[in-house]
Amino acid sequence: MERRVTDRHGTAPLVGDDVSGDALAARVVIDEQGAVIEWNQGAERLLGYSSAQILGRQAAELLAEEPTAAGLPSLAALPRWHGTLALRHREGHCLTQRVIAHHRRSANGPGDWLLFSALAGAAPQPDDEALLGWGFVQSPSCSLALFDTMRRLRMANESMQQGHALGEKYLRGLTLSEIMPTEAGVVAEGDMKHVLETGEPHYREHYLRTFGVARESARAVFQAPLRDEDGRIRGVCFSARDITEQYWARKRLQLIAEAGRRIGSTLEVTRTAQELADTLIPDFADFISVDLLVPFDGPQGPAPGALPKGEPLALRRIAHQSVLPGIPEAVVAPGEVDRYPEGSPPVDSIRSGRAALYRMSDPRIVEWIAHDPLRTSQVRKLGVHSVLTVPLSARGATLGVVVFVRHQRGEPFHQDDLVLAEELVARAAVCIDNAERYTHQRDTAVTLQRSLLPQRLPEQAAIEVASRYLPAGGRAGVGGDWFDAIPLSGTRVALVVGDVVGHGIHASATMGRLRTAVRTLADIDLPPDELLTHLDDLVGRLSTDVDGRGWDQTAQGMETAGDVGATCLYAVYDPVSRHCSIARAGHPLPLLMHPGGDAELLDLPAGPPLGLGGLPFEAVEIEVPEGSLLALYTDGLVESRENGMDIDVGVARLRQALRRPAPSLDALCDTVLGTMLPQLPTDDVALLIARTRALDPSRVAAWEVPPAPAAVAGIRREAVRQAEAWGLADEVFTTELIVSELVTNAIRYAEPPIQLRLIYDRSLICEVSDASATAPHMRRARTYDEGGRGLLLVAQLSERWGTRQTPKGKTIWAEQSLRRQEHLRGD
Repeated sequence: MERRVTDRHGTAPLVGDDVSGDALAARVVIDEQGAVIEWNQGAERLLGYSSAQILGRQAAELLAEEPTAAGLPSLAALPRWHGTLALRHREGHCLTQRVIAHHRRSANGPGDWLLFSALAGAAPQPDDEALLGWGFVQSPSCSLALFDTMRRLRMANESMQQGHALGEKYLRGLTLSEIMPTEAGVVAEGDMKHVLETGEPHYREHYLRTFGVARESARAVFQAPLRDEDGRIRGVCFSARDITEQYWARKRLQLIAEAGRRIGSTLEVTRTAQELADTLIPDFADFISVDLLVPFDGPQGPAPGALPKGEPLALRRIAHQSVLPGIPEAVVAPGEVDRYPEGSPPVDSIRSGRAALYRMSDPRIVEWIAHDPLRTSQVRKLGVHSVLTVPLSARGATLGVVVFVRHQRGEPFHQDDLVLAEELVARAAVCIDNAERYTHQRDTAVTLQRSLLPQRLPEQAAIEVASRYLPAGGRAGVGGDWFDAIPLSGTRVALVVGDVVGHGIHASATMGRLRTAVRTLADIDLPPDELLTHLDDLVGRLSTDVDGRGWDQTAQGMETAGDVGATCLYAVYDPVSRHCSIARAGHPLPLLMHPGGDAELLDLPAGPPLGLGGLPFEAVEIEVPEGSLLALYTDGLVESRENGMDIDVGVARLRQALRRPAPSLDALCDTVLGTMLPQLPTDDVALLIARTRALDPSRVAAWEVPPAPAAVAGIRREAVRQAEAWGLADEVFTTELIVSELVTNAIRYAEPPIQLRLIYDRSLICEVSDASATAPHMRRARTYDEGGRGLLLVAQLSERWGTRQTPKGKTIWAEQSLRRQEHLRGD
């Protein structure tokens, strides 16, 4: 059958498929230089040129007249141009044609212009009105209706009629609130009234329950005014489009975003699992349980195929949540272990590593609950109808399973719910696995930290001491805080508190190395400023070692060593003089609480943090009244950025806490921590509190020794008389030998002035000081040597001996144990 299409130019008839083909519109492509590079059949019909005649020629040659600047603006920046052009036909006559030109840009080369001009159908057709009516009535994309100014329906398309299951003759003349006597209908009619009053279009989304459909549906409603030729409003066009799928897709995305925001806020396994359950109730399920495999609840879980087959799996409940108060669905309490039989849905998901969807009529569900009367009772009582089981898997390891249950909402789980559950559980599994790994690493670091800290501070004659250490409770992990109380010669004691930069096993290991170094340096009786200088050199060397190693391998590659740095405060207290020498390296200032109750923040030179190198440290000596409290601490006690407490506020609170009465120093430590840290600390905390004691002057005796060998006998007699006066008759012989050897050595090899001092406390200490800086050393005397056995004899007679440098020379000391004497007194 032939169909003719004739335009005003009298073109030839088009037959068959050509009616809708290339000849109905002129299509021309022009490059950026204005040359014609494409020319179709429609263009040939329009202007009479064949493609062979026109390709490569300038397009401007086709213009009958030059367009004006106003009519043809700069085209370079335009994505598209449209307008009317005067064109010259090949036969010479002029054509006026509407043209649309698209500017096409190419990422790999030059662009071009694509021009179109319609040849057929440009004029209105007789059946356009019919097409309009059919398009309104049969529009498949949305429900359409026309309302008059009284908000009464005049026309409705087929989709509108089907959506309400009513024909147009039943709908005509009704308002929206009469067609839909629901809240959505009332709201939509109110919106229509607003459109009629303001003349402005209105958009609203409605969420409603449809009879016979379990899932909530969504409609996007757009209402626009209808105007006549004079602009007067004659009615309203109402359109409603079903956006249920988009609505639920948006809900799923919102749930994923909410889960990403809420799940994993901490590095605690139980809390992370509970966050998963809390996030998905009630928006996704009515009950959720999270269970972890018991044998593998550490950081290394098994692959799905590595689980023992044919045996029930033990699962520990770590979290659950319900829409109902009291969580009646749960048959296992948090922390309890339950055994799930082979073939049960949770076990199947764990073994296969895949999520599964079940109805309550599924044979696996029926068989599982049939052997568990309590579960059967709860399922029937609550009306459970749909279950999802999703394995908790991360990094190729199976951690446990999450079970989702619906019983309150009528809609069962669908396949898209299964996909969403897998996505949410996968995200939670990574967080739980991170928490497991962090917990394992943190426990290792805490164990290491506590093993490196003193388990019990030794009793000291100079002070009474108590201490506390709290690891960080947040994401930061265990740090490198430490403290110590080190007995020194002459009844003195060294107090030290330090803080290594960073957290984790590396910080704990570095802390152990620094603590050992401090004890070693303290053992040779270095003054505080010199000790910190040596410690600064050590930290610098540790930083160099770390830079050479790069990544720290101690935590399975999870931790970077980084630069080593630390702060430290070192104090030496002498109960004989009641003087305390203190130096610090970037550490918080100590607090001194006088017996009267006034807490003083000691003013000490700051000193650079350890590891900077090349900068001096300065020690300050203060007099400390007997019974004073000296509080040393790390910054975690007095400063917290997360809680908004700066160091000045923290120190003020610490001063108040130290003033509170307490029956003991241990109780005072607990009071301080309770006051300063109402919650888990965000950084490690070390606290050391010492109450000073003073040695009674009657327990100290000193003599100036003339630098002559003849003075030895007299000094020996004075020492013996003093030992007898103290009631140490059993120690007289040993004391006489030690005094004789030390004084003789000082007279023979050292420089005056020479002084002998005896200190009687828990031990008897003999000290000989001189002006020489040369330290003595033991040597092995040959058989016939007359000398060289003095220090060997001192070492054999005393419990311990040593030497220390003083500002004016050195002091050699020997300490005798009084345990035997004290034992005799006890009898």
